Amino acid sequence: MHTSPVVPAGRSAPADLGALREAAFAALDRAYAPYSGFRVGAALWSDDGRVFAGCNVENASYAATLCAERAAVAAAVVAGAQGLSYLVVASEAHEASPPCGECRQVLSELAPDLQILSYTRGGAEARWMLSVLLPHPFSQQSLDRS
Repeated sequence: MHTSPVVPAGRSAPADLGALREAAFAALDRAYAPYSGFRVGAALWSDDGRVFAGCNVENASYAATLCAERAAVAAAVVAGAQGLSYLVVASEAHEASPPCGECRQVLSELAPDLQILSYTRGGAEARWMLSVLLPHPFSQQSLDRS
């Protein structure tokens, strides 16, 4: 995979994709995953050039676990970020990992045109558009009762 991102229509690409990747790996180093051992870091890029990182935080009550991608989304929302265009996911897995289904649903609410890039410490890489990973998200239109 080449490192130049596919630019979603109407959006600009990160000036330095390497910095976004570094932020995801830095977050990975802070992950708290004593149960699964599957540590993940994530970094979101907003159109105004800010980067929002998150890591997975596991809990003995497994349902209370927070994925790295949703942690990054929460940081972006708190900061008032608009136009989330790119997400880098970093893991120690053998294969590059896409976001889980729950994260895909959350991401689709705020960044339906998201470009996702996934890297592993071992050098595996993959790229997806969120719309391909989740072609039919549950949305505000799904709630229309009229």
